[in-house]
Amino acid sequence: MIDMLKFTEITIAVLLIFFILVQNKNVSLNLASMSWWMNENTKRWPEKVLHNTTIALWVLFILNSLALYLLK
Repeated sequence: MIDMLKFTEITIAVLLIFFILVQNKNVSLNLASMSWWMNENTKRWPEKVLHNTTIALWVLFILNSLALYLLK
């Protein structure tokens, strides 16, 4: 059980690194937000998916870390 949790921890960590590095903080995929008349920064579908996936992976990482801590 602990070996499976360790493998899951490593896998989630690698995925988190990938998803964080793929996200670019300076450039938006939404071309309309670069217009001078729009001040709001709305996220389009690819950005939303990356953002929500990153949050979900963080939650899984924390839960997996807590499970490993409690089982040791």
